[in-house]
Amino acid sequence: MLNAVLFFAKNTKFCGKTKLFKLLYFADFKHFRETGRSITGMEYNAWQHGPYPNEFAKELVSPPSDLSRTIALVRPSNTSSFTRIQPKAKFNGKYFTKRELRILKEVEEVFMEAQAKDIREASHLKNHPWDITIKTKGERKKIDYMLALDGAKGSLTPEEVNEIILERKELLKAFNE
Repeated sequence: MLNAVLFFAKNTKFCGKTKLFKLLYFADFKHFRETGRSITGMEYNAWQHGPYPNEFAKELVSPPSDLSRTIALVRPSNTSSFTRIQPKAKFNGKYFTKRELRILKEVEEVFMEAQAKDIREASHLKNHPWDITIKTKGERKKIDYMLALDGAKGSLTPEEVNEIILERKELLKAFNE
């Protein structure tokens, strides 16, 4: 997760907390759509202004040592609300598969120049996971990754994802015995 944060902080403009949260969301849900698992392992909730990773947001308020060694939150003197995510460590791509790197780069290319308000609008698209969650469960509820499965080319089916999840659980159980 830390290297995904570094990737976006290093490679996109205007990377503050809001933009970072949305970039991670898009990367995670795109990867899940193709593989049945997210890149970061984070959960997102449907807040009014878009997908929100509650646990990671809490860590930004009181960063654990690994996070504080990785990034800094910088508030430029000419702004009162924007807090920029500044990399303190070097990005290391060895922690990612080729597919994960491809998806990180695709998300970066789409939103490189975007500001938070622009990417927020993209996360609110009709009939996408955030929108469906807001309409069916309400605000601040967990966004189900299964909502990323849309039947389009490259998307797994729910049955395929359930099989992948079951296989992963069985594998983890075998290693823990």
